[in-house]
Amino acid sequence: MPRVLCVGIATVDIVNHVSSYPAEDSEVRALQQQLRLGGNAANTALVLAQLGDEVAWAGNLSDGPDAGLATEAFAQHGVDISHAAVIPGAHMPTSYVTLSRATASRSIVHYRDLPEYTAEAFNSIDLSIFDWIHFEGRAVDELVPMIQRARGVCGLPVSLEVEKPRAGIDALFDEVDLLMFSHDYLRTRGERPEQLLESLPGGGMATCTVGSQGAWARDFEGNVLHVQAHQPDQVVDTLGAGDVFNAGLLHAITRGMPMHVALSQANRLAGELCGREGLEL
Repeated sequence: MPRVLCVGIATVDIVNHVSSYPAEDSEVRALQQQLRLGGNAANTALVLAQLGDEVAWAGNLSDGPDAGLATEAFAQHGVDISHAAVIPGAHMPTSYVTLSRATASRSIVHYRDLPEYTAEAFNSIDLSIFDWIHFEGRAVDELVPMIQRARGVCGLPVSLEVEKPRAGIDALFDEVDLLMFSHDYLRTRGERPEQLLESLPGGGMATCTVGSQGAWARDFEGNVLHVQAHQPDQVVDTLGAGDVFNAGLLHAITRGMPMHVALSQANRLAGELCGREGLEL
């Protein structure tokens, strides 16, 4: 069974469910409130573990009680967090999420004062026990030496999630084996998904999710593939859908499945979870 290390952020998500998104300068009553573990890499790790993979997560945690939500969720699903760095006197990042019942869309206000995970902390991890390293595209200055060590020094396959445009992140596109682009990133490029994938350097794999329009991928041969969005009977909760897609893709790719199979499976998994609340399979 492949062993995967996910590197990135964990957050405390405070999710308020409302009947419809409130107008500016108004007051509405939440229909329901939930506390969830969030963060792209953390979500991907949780879903991978539920799919039966051996998963570890590396990132920063606070040393206070607000880290309890993260440590309990990771423990519940068997995610190894022994490689996490604990930051004294810090607080966990918090995402305040408004989830509209009318549209199932979510709007997020994110606050953090926790520093980014460092290459120095990553260097203390024995990477020989892993078969794949997945990075969340944050703090590019720290990512560069981490990816160089994982792929160049240790020879491990590496994936990189690119959710937002960040200064210098384009320079990493030729340094990884699998790129995962979000719809938000695509919008900043002003391109069609196939244009983005065809313009990438090197011969690695890449994907781009575009919500209700489905998902695109480029395989090792340079072929661009597309699958239609998988629509559940009712869209309930789109929070974390991209992280679920990434987990489904990694689960398939690390088992040697061809891209067209991996793309279809990941797309279906993300669509199915949009039909219910949370990320429990």
